[in-house]
Amino acid sequence: MIEAPAREQILDAAEKRARMAGYHGFSFRDVAEDVGIKSSSVHYHFPTKGDLCEALARRYTVRAADRLGDPRILAPGEGLERVTALFRDAVLVEDRMCLCGLFGAQRDALPAQVATAVSEFFQMILDYLDVAPRASRGSQNPAALLARLEGALILARTLNSPSLFEDALRETAA
Repeated sequence: MIEAPAREQILDAAEKRARMAGYHGFSFRDVAEDVGIKSSSVHYHFPTKGDLCEALARRYTVRAADRLGDPRILAPGEGLERVTALFRDAVLVEDRMCLCGLFGAQRDALPAQVATAVSEFFQMILDYLDVAPRASRGSQNPAALLARLEGALILARTLNSPSLFEDALRETAA
């Protein structure tokens, strides 16, 4: 049986690869090599790639929710700042795509359980932004804000220009 630390190492290695190349951009063999185990060990804990990627998306969602905290106790505008920081860190600190954004773009090619887990990430962010106090009543709706964040991340990564992330969001703060 794989120990819990090995399971986390598998998830960490798979997440790194998935955030660079998407669902079809890595194999169990790649993950096993990164962790230093046999691919059969990866299959033991995650029988299918769908199982592995569902676990990735669910862990990604839980980590994001934990980092965001309770939106009901925030000052106006702080919820948007926290969500923006998730995406800003993805591009500026981690130099990676949003896992669920990348998987979401591949929705039609995903197993159903992965697509469902990805949808839950986006719904969690939308719900968070909807509950968090806004800086003003004229603020954009949660879907528009989330779309702008994902788009800014894609633009900055595609053009290899992290400063474009901030440029694309400048109007959001206004």
